[in-house]
Amino acid sequence: MDDRVAVRRARRLLSARDLSGCDHRLALDSGVVPDTFASAESSPEKGVVALTAEPSAEDPSVTRRKEAATAHRETVAEMLEGLHSDQPGAVVRVAGANGGDRVAATMAACAADVAWIWNASLPADPDAGIRGGSELLVRVADGYVPVIVVNHRVTVPAPPAKKVAPGSGDTPAAPPVTSPLWSWSPTPDPTRAVRRHRRDLLRLAHLTRLLAHAGVGSTTGLGGSIGLDADCIVVHDLTETLAGYDDLLTRRGAIAAGELTTGPSRVGECRTCPWWVRCEPELTATRDVSLVVNGSQVDALRTVGVLTIDDLAAFDGPVPSDWPGRADLADAVTSARAWLAGVPLIRRIEEPVVARADVEVDVDMESYGEDGAYLWGTLLTDRTDPAREVLYRPFVTWDPLPTDDEARSFAEFWAWLMDERAAAHEAGHTFAAYCYSQAAENRWLLGSARRFAGRPGVPAIGEIEQFIGSPEWVDVYEAVGTNFVCPHGKGLKKIAPVAGFSWRDPEAGGEASMDWYRVAVGRDDPAGPDPTDSAEGQRARLLRYNEDDVWATKVLREWIDTAAKDAIPHRSAL
Repeated sequence: MDDRVAVRRARRLLSARDLSGCDHRLALDSGVVPDTFASAESSPEKGVVALTAEPSAEDPSVTRRKEAATAHRETVAEMLEGLHSDQPGAVVRVAGANGGDRVAATMAACAADVAWIWNASLPADPDAGIRGGSELLVRVADGYVPVIVVNHRVTVPAPPAKKVAPGSGDTPAAPPVTSPLWSWSPTPDPTRAVRRHRRDLLRLAHLTRLLAHAGVGSTTGLGGSIGLDADCIVVHDLTETLAGYDDLLTRRGAIAAGELTTGPSRVGECRTCPWWVRCEPELTATRDVSLVVNGSQVDALRTVGVLTIDDLAAFDGPVPSDWPGRADLADAVTSARAWLAGVPLIRRIEEPVVARADVEVDVDMESYGEDGAYLWGTLLTDRTDPAREVLYRPFVTWDPLPTDDEARSFAEFWAWLMDERAAAHEAGHTFAAYCYSQAAENRWLLGSARRFAGRPGVPAIGEIEQFIGSPEWVDVYEAVGTNFVCPHGKGLKKIAPVAGFSWRDPEAGGEASMDWYRVAVGRDDPAGPDPTDSAEGQRARLLRYNEDDVWATKVLREWIDTAAKDAIPHRSAL
């Protein structure tokens, strides 16, 4: 027997979720980390920290994503049943009061050669130490392939094919493989480009191993995923993923068993992790370097012995060999020094600058998950006419997303913005529109133009591309990064208060707005009898929040252009 198999016998069974994400979270979830942490010198004055062993309640954003995923899976299930309604017995939904019943029902369906098995639950493999189930199993010639249903996009329209010069030796990239939802017919699909998600591929590899253990798996090495658009099955060749799966499983299993020691490190996952209430004080007490730098920068610094913020603040060695090429080591050192000095921002240049214009429009968009953008908020400032009121204008639909009425509100927003731009040009004035982190706005500008192409007032993709590629579309987030080093991050909620701005709603934030939106459009009932909790009350709250966001952008960019030089120390001061 493989030694790795023998070691796994005593461990808890791992799900596909256990194979990715933070190592320390897996250890904490597995209960193999001591309940308390103390600094190297054990005294209250020098940073002893007693930690709770209990995680916090699930983050509301995680709950929302789970609910959205459940709803999406049910939609796909009903669609598949509808597609195969003329084939009695082709689709079987597995049900059962407990896990054992569902496993038995799944295996019975496999034995009956059912073509499409929904909500499959597979026998655990105690030797490998794994368990799991698949939204769908599809019968092929020699067994079953797993197909998972995910609540994110797995394909986008293919970009124009690049021409290959004759004699260059280059070959065009092979198109992805997809299958229709009504049959398993993998075929090259040049109309799409695939978005590969490592977690999806690992889950498919995990399910492939479980199917093999159950004796019902296909030997094709293929798996599939149905994404948010639910318009095809993306077919994945799992050969490469399976090649590294066993080593990954061995390592993660050892962590879950407490055989590999882990420690906290701040990563993106921490934002919604229930264990952050435990990890944050430990990281703060040890002044861990991950509090001021991210991801691969942390790994590169640790390889050269830079473990704490103090180490980084004093570092004057060469750039580590595996330091990420796009990151600036000097910025990392400055961030560490700023953290130690308690300074929220540091000027990286003598004279902070941001593009200004005669007529300025601040823009902020509100979306609901992947369903659409329901609100485009604007704030116009005419610097040529002080008598013209600085006025907030929202363009909104309160029809629950997704809705065709989104096309109307988007078209009205775009027409207004372009009219103001044209009027400024006609008067001989300069024009600029501002947003904070254009990736989100650009995504929905382009996405809305694609989805609603041909609707009244909806601009062509080329018109959107021309505008967002011009100097008249200004990203204040990028301006912040150009002008400042930000040890605590560059989010608007972190930076605008430095410029003196505050939000009227103490709960203002993107995650909270999701809850407000659900009540505003009637998806959820009001929290109580107070009129502010009603649908109308939550609509007003969303508009107030959006208005504050555009005002925050305006206040911040004007502050950069005026008071920031005197308010914020230059990096040379540290």
